[in-house]
Amino acid sequence: MSDNAGSTETTPDDDPNKMSVRQYDPDAEHAFPDERVNEVLAAIESDPEIRTYLRAQNVNAVTRKGYNDHGAKHIEIVRNRALRLYDLLKRGGVEFNGASEQGLDEADEAVIVALAATIHDIGHVVHRDDHAYYSIPLAADLLDRFLPQFDYYGTEEAVRVKAEVLHAILCHHTEETPLTREAGVIRVADALDMERGRSRIPYEKGGRGINTLSSQAISNVDLKPGSEADGHDGDAMPVLVEIEMVNAAGVYQVDNLLKAKLRDSLIEDLVRIVAINTKSDDQLVERIEL
Repeated sequence: MSDNAGSTETTPDDDPNKMSVRQYDPDAEHAFPDERVNEVLAAIESDPEIRTYLRAQNVNAVTRKGYNDHGAKHIEIVRNRALRLYDLLKRGGVEFNGASEQGLDEADEAVIVALAATIHDIGHVVHRDDHAYYSIPLAADLLDRFLPQFDYYGTEEAVRVKAEVLHAILCHHTEETPLTREAGVIRVADALDMERGRSRIPYEKGGRGINTLSSQAISNVDLKPGSEADGHDGDAMPVLVEIEMVNAAGVYQVDNLLKAKLRDSLIEDLVRIVAINTKSDDQLVERIEL
């Protein structure tokens, strides 16, 4: 299996020269059973209710509150990075506990990750504030309709998958502590959408808050096998996250937001974060590691 199995490189419209997003490729080789999640992902893409939520949830967040993107592009990035993170951890021999403790199949781990990543922010349609809690009843209703279309989810299996998805949704909020590694993956992947494209709209409207400015300082985020880390000694963590920033403002995204999400995620000891300042004329911060 190659180091880039399961992903291809694409460039978003926001900054095609700088930003890259690793896209989940259903036809690639993965370190987990992928037939089930591939079927679920295809159904997600064709579901009008889900598509509408992803557009509508950005109105309160961006249009009314001037926050960074929480719409369809954010969800696409978080889902891709969650599945990439999950794949790297599985390749590293990491065991997940959410699906297994519910008596579900290993194939359901990726389904839980994909669904939670897709609908973790739908509570924004109610309000930006406390949106994680508003997401729970909305996601529960959506899952009650969505899951029964698949033959492998009878009533009992659907309830258990729903329980794990809701737990992961709730725990993307830093006030709640993940009890499963599936939830930890969602929590960390949410924070990994930090490049400058996410803050383009508030920045162009004159927003200069710390979230906007720090996001503008991040030029690229890349997830790699830990074995690609410089000078690794054979006992590398399964995942290396490399972050490129163009000035010291990016430290806020890394040392405050990402660090808080990584803490108590149940994968904090499995992910190495390296952030490098790529601008030689700004050496206030050259490199930080988590």
